[in-house]
Amino acid sequence: MKAVIQRVKSASVEVDGKTVGRIGRGLLVLLGIGQGDTEEDIRWMVEKIVNLRIFEKEDGKFDESLLDIRGGLLIVSQFTLYGDASKGRRPSFSDAMGAREARELFEVFVKKAREKVEKVETGIFQASMDVHLVNDGPVTLIVDSKK
Repeated sequence: MKAVIQRVKSASVEVDGKTVGRIGRGLLVLLGIGQGDTEEDIRWMVEKIVNLRIFEKEDGKFDESLLDIRGGLLIVSQFTLYGDASKGRRPSFSDAMGAREARELFEVFVKKAREKVEKVETGIFQASMDVHLVNDGPVTLIVDSKK
């Protein structure tokens, strides 16, 4: 499971011109689910995301987590995180989990996140989405449950 985690001042996601998810200060997570990912990957990734100390205290040090600041979490599915562009000019997505199984794991991921975070919003799985964000920092991390 791969996640691109961006610290944001605000973020939203639209489908067909309609806002389907919006948060203020918090984290935007682009989530890719790969072949072989399990609920253990979900548990690990949710814990990692909500507890990452990437929010600054007054002294400027990264010392607070999403839970500490009571921030929002916007989760957007993105299978293209598993794109392999090492050969040719068209990326292969063969390492991404199939849509049916990935949807089930995405829903479990969102459920587990909602058990930890008060405000969780999402995009729509498999939809073409417009993601808007105001980066804070910018602070962007790439996390892989297999590393």
